[in-house]
Amino acid sequence: MIITVKVTPNASKNEIVGWEGEVLRVRIKGVPEKGRVNEALIAFLAQEYKVAKSHITILSGHTARMKRIQITRTDA
Repeated sequence: MIITVKVTPNASKNEIVGWEGEVLRVRIKGVPEKGRVNEALIAFLAQEYKVAKSHITILSGHTARMKRIQITRTDA
């Protein structure tokens, strides 16, 4: 599955705000330096979607607030 995520950094807690059309709005704790927010976003989405962090890939938007995220799931 590929989703578009709009990330708001420097939040007080990690949370999913909701869907805004086709875009999932997410607030993430941490400063947007050296990929820290990207790492936190991957960890948070992995927890929310119950997949391993290795199954989440940022396809585009590494330095932008709008990101395209691919989530793969391997069901046994």
